[in-house]
Amino acid sequence: MRTYIALLRGLGGKYTLPMQGLAEIMLELGLRDVRTYIQSGNAIFRSDRASTGEIAEEISSAINERYGFAPRVIILTPEELREAVASNPYPEAESAPTTLHLTFLSSVPEHPDLVKLERLRQAGERFTLRGRTFYFHAPNGVGRSKLFASIERALGVPGTARNWRTVCRLLEMVDQ
Repeated sequence: MRTYIALLRGLGGKYTLPMQGLAEIMLELGLRDVRTYIQSGNAIFRSDRASTGEIAEEISSAINERYGFAPRVIILTPEELREAVASNPYPEAESAPTTLHLTFLSSVPEHPDLVKLERLRQAGERFTLRGRTFYFHAPNGVGRSKLFASIERALGVPGTARNWRTVCRLLEMVDQ
């Protein structure tokens, strides 16, 4: 059995999903040892299945059947999460964990428009793309950041962002 991390995109507002409901759906799909973390759609689970794409699609479809919306689900291995943490290009930002966001992408962007993101970058903002992970440091927050709002369009692939605190907590949960 392998351990995986499921990250759901687009929860909140009119698309609410109780984490207990997510855990129940995942257990019904045959996934094991499901643990969720905060209301933003994070789950650690175990499975003997190797196709993370199929698992992600099944979770999304089951949520759609029960709750009427199909969030994008991105699944990471513990190794991918560890590598993302170890590769953080902004270690000095770790002391303010809500200013550092990692966007986990569904795939490696083939033609990312980093020039567009550079044009949208506000004073103090920094970003780095490494494989399937987009790092974004926004000392003034992401709420009004035009760059943050444009990440997926500029990269050409969907993703879901988590702040540094959440990423580190998920890694702790994986290691427990």
